[in-house]
Amino acid sequence: MTEQPQDRAQFRAMTEGTQEDWAKIYLAAQGFHKGLADRVLTHLKLLEGDCGGFAVDRLTHSLQSATLAHRDGMDEEYVVCALLHDIGDTLGSHNHADIGAAILKPFVSEENHWMVEHHGIFQGYYFFQFGGLDRNMREKFRGHPASERTAMFCARHDQNAFDPAYDTMPLETFEPMLRRAMERPKRSIYLREEQPIAAE
Repeated sequence: MTEQPQDRAQFRAMTEGTQEDWAKIYLAAQGFHKGLADRVLTHLKLLEGDCGGFAVDRLTHSLQSATLAHRDGMDEEYVVCALLHDIGDTLGSHNHADIGAAILKPFVSEENHWMVEHHGIFQGYYFFQFGGLDRNMREKFRGHPASERTAMFCARHDQNAFDPAYDTMPLETFEPMLRRAMERPKRSIYLREEQPIAAE
């Protein structure tokens, strides 16, 4: 459905905005937010066909990571994190974990957000030495509440998700999980804080 001119705010600078203008913007935003999961899935599919030298392409790796997590009995939010942990590879070749974490931040726990944000450093334990880097870089985070969880993710659901012969579950299996996870944000600067209930 195409937006009509009367459905749009009339200001040219935010300082001129009215309540009516912002009502139109918030209404449009509601519809836009509903398409977020579709946009994320579209972007995730960009990983298909790009192997980057690995035995499987980046999409297969992501699906295999999510499959391993799912079969390991991890909860749905964690599985979605596994699915999207490398979604930033296409646009953030030098900081991919930051992009995945930013996409997931409004929808997941702080612990799972930290895990995705730092998985690149923790994953380095398995290969940094081959590029002249310190494989123990993750040690600087020892003691952080999510450190063990992140090391476990890399050990059980990331570094071992490059097997062309593995029975990887298809993306369609994870789509409902992703849609449920992104249905409603848990935290965002655009969410109003709950108002305290007035005493009777």
